[in-house]
Amino acid sequence: MATMTATKTNEKKNTRYMVELALMIAIIFIMAFTPLGYLRTPGISITFLTVPVAVGAMILGPGGGAICGLAFGITSLMQCFGMSPMGAMLLSINPFGTVITCIVPRVLEGLLCGLAFKSVRSKKKNLAYFIGGLACPILNTVLYMSALVLFFYQTDYIQGFVESLGVSNPLTFVVAFVGVQGAIEAAVCTVVSAAVARALAAALKTA
Repeated sequence: MATMTATKTNEKKNTRYMVELALMIAIIFIMAFTPLGYLRTPGISITFLTVPVAVGAMILGPGGGAICGLAFGITSLMQCFGMSPMGAMLLSINPFGTVITCIVPRVLEGLLCGLAFKSVRSKKKNLAYFIGGLACPILNTVLYMSALVLFFYQTDYIQGFVESLGVSNPLTFVVAFVGVQGAIEAAVCTVVSAAVARALAAALKTA
């Protein structure tokens, strides 16, 4: 009897987990293809998709965060097919590098965000939501730009940005290219992610 009860409880938890994960993925796709997901700029766009990834990582754990990051990465790659001028250019230059740049950093950001939240939550719960909310946009920027530099820095396309920004090496290029946009993205995503994740955790009785 106890075994059957435990089995039913586990099945209920697994079902709930899958439903919550599916909802987060649906939100990511909706945001990705509506004005909610991106603030378009001439170079790198400001993305708010780190919000559902961060929330997913904090609510569903590192594994859920990685899956949400994968969904983000897939939508980012889809943007390269005519929806993002920069993405389309990168895809035409190096398809393999574009796939890696779009997907791998996003999977890692979700995974690492979940791990960071989990490690802090056991000690300081209130701080953990801030850390989780901040980690995701920072990781997104650092990992994405690292992949961009790795695969595309020496191309004529990126060198055009390097010359226009007046920088001389990959590090100064990243700082100048991200600039104010990166700060805006980090600030918005940190505040919104922390607030939403904390509210959801309380509503789902996981706080």
